[in-house]
Amino acid sequence: MDGNLLPTLIFLPVLLSAVLPSSAGVLEPYDLLYDNAVEAFYSADYESVVRYMEGALSSNRHVRATRVQCRLRCQDQHPFDESFSDLRFFDSVLRRAACMNKCIEAKVGTQSLHKVSEDVVQDFNRRIPYNYLQQAYQKLQRPDKAAEAAHTYFQANPEHVEMGRDLEQYKNLQGVEETHFVDREARPHQRSFTAAVQLYDKGEYEGAIALFEEALVKYYRADVDCRALCQGPQKFEGQDHLRYRYSLYEVVSDHFTQVLHCEHECVRDLATRPGRLSPMENYLPLHYDYLQFAYFKAGRLEEALQCALTYLLFHKGEEFMEENADYYREELGHDAEPPLAAFFQCCAVICAGGPLLYEGVQLVQNSAALNGTQRVLLDHVISEEECAELRQLAHTVTMAGDGYKGRMSPHTPNERFEGASSLISSLGRVPMRSARLFYETSERARRIIESYFVLNSTLHFSYTHLVCRTAIKGQQDHRNDLSHPIHADNCLLDPDANECWKEPPAYTNRDYSALLYLNGDFEGGEFIFTEMDAKTVTASVKPKCGRMVGFSSGGENPHGVKAVTSGQRCAVALWFTLNPLYRELERLQADEVVQALDTQHVFGQGLNINPKDEL
Repeated sequence: MDGNLLPTLIFLPVLLSAVLPSSAGVLEPYDLLYDNAVEAFYSADYESVVRYMEGALSSNRHVRATRVQCRLRCQDQHPFDESFSDLRFFDSVLRRAACMNKCIEAKVGTQSLHKVSEDVVQDFNRRIPYNYLQQAYQKLQRPDKAAEAAHTYFQANPEHVEMGRDLEQYKNLQGVEETHFVDREARPHQRSFTAAVQLYDKGEYEGAIALFEEALVKYYRADVDCRALCQGPQKFEGQDHLRYRYSLYEVVSDHFTQVLHCEHECVRDLATRPGRLSPMENYLPLHYDYLQFAYFKAGRLEEALQCALTYLLFHKGEEFMEENADYYREELGHDAEPPLAAFFQCCAVICAGGPLLYEGVQLVQNSAALNGTQRVLLDHVISEEECAELRQLAHTVTMAGDGYKGRMSPHTPNERFEGASSLISSLGRVPMRSARLFYETSERARRIIESYFVLNSTLHFSYTHLVCRTAIKGQQDHRNDLSHPIHADNCLLDPDANECWKEPPAYTNRDYSALLYLNGDFEGGEFIFTEMDAKTVTASVKPKCGRMVGFSSGGENPHGVKAVTSGQRCAVALWFTLNPLYRELERLQADEVVQALDTQHVFGQGLNINPKDEL
């Protein structure tokens, strides 16, 4: 038995006795009500569908609110002592756990122990119950309630064509008023913000000010609730707890690291509208931008200055806001301090990324410096020698158009495109050392992206591509095309609609992307981020050896490559997924090969392999 396991085994009985409550049985679990509703639907018992489904929605809301209330109360009653010590810390953890479970059990009863399946959780997140409800209300000839349910569902599922048609029909039905088209799941802070923007656009600044201030209060309240919901049990993907061979401190560290990541994601979650994958750009700071101008138009310069200074907490040195703040100071004849609450919330938005793991890797620009979200630019990921060896490998194994269904020039006829999507098929033609370097380099990139973006589950390879683009001589005059047009990696970019549709043939399973450059001795070829319009460039990256740009793969990060007008540009392109079902098959095969080689090396079995030998 691993010696590190012993403290954990001693700790577990104490922990379990502290957190396992007795049942009281006062609230029926919402997933059981949901199952009853679905069963009633297929039995055409629509009265029961409404009764069970409305009960499920109510139960789900009640459990969520109870968890927030109990966790906040117990957090206040059992804070972590500032004079930190092991015993005091674990005492607070146990007392807080016992408090939360006792509180939740008292309010919801047996549901405090009930575990809801992930499928049901996802159905509620996607608002599937409202699809059943609108059909049931329709059958019961309640068009007003059907319209309400349909509208609520459609807000989170705008691609649902049939529901869109149903909504249009409801608008023409007698007894259905405009007031019936309400979103029952609308987030209060987003509803107030949207209403405020509408008044602002009409020039009704006093009304807009009241709603923006209201939206901020609701946002901070929602942020507290979101963070409270992170305090519960965490998922440890890919770990078998029966064979979890870590010390007590490592187990606790894993838990609180994932809680921290969950709390960090609240910023993104609160800025994401229903039915959208990407958050609204600059969401929280934008409140203060609107407010500073609305206060200015209302002649309230003191408040305008406070809002301008608060905005600068998020975007230090923003030229236009610095100028506005200077104007307000000059008019008022004094300075002001931004509200303290905004400062602490700011820390949650502009926090640094996670560790870079490898010595020498250097952070060049974060998301703010790259004018976007979920972006990073790093240098010295690999050395000059490693770049040179990988370029030589590229010249050995790449084939024209490989990786893009064999097309010779998949993006532009003015460049020669060569790639290799797998080295497994090339084994026997390349030195083992080079193949191993490619394997380890891509793994290094994966680990850095996973760590920097503080992901709480394993990032898997989805696709790996060694690619070179070479300018074709005689075809570079008056070029106005791109080496790779503006696109997003997991959705179909629609610049006219300012949307990115997550549907086939886009690779919707991709979550993060990275490009590791192998050289910079060419002309053109800059990597660019743009706005959703696919025209407005927000950041430009000049490739060079060892430089890597990483970013989330959705519509928040449209990108492309400027024309390579002279020379050859080589890079390792990597796409990652959080869903193990979409792991790259070639990578799994490579893992097996490397594991077999490592096993032979460790146990001295089989043939002796010289790194200079070819496989």
